[in-house]
Amino acid sequence: MGWLLLFIAGCSEIIFALSLKYNEGFTRLWPSIVTMISGGASFYLLMLSLKTLPVGTAYAVWTGMGAVGVAILGIILFKESAELVRLASIMMIIIGIVGLKLTHVE
Repeated sequence: MGWLLLFIAGCSEIIFALSLKYNEGFTRLWPSIVTMISGGASFYLLMLSLKTLPVGTAYAVWTGMGAVGVAILGIILFKESAELVRLASIMMIIIGIVGLKLTHVE
């Protein structure tokens, strides 16, 4: 259950970070509401996942998911750079997340 909560927390973190771009400094109502709800949900779900997962693993996976998700969506939505070195760096983060999951003993 901890891993599922952590996955949902990571997805909420991606929504939170992207909504920061759209709320334009909290000057737009609906994107600002999305920012607050998704940020709160992300932290809350991370907190719940820490009941069964080690803090170092959970935090690294949570931040890694957020970084990878926002980087990929930045490429898709905002036409950010998709250079080979950037894509390789994103892949290394994914490998790290998978490694943390595979080495976790319950």
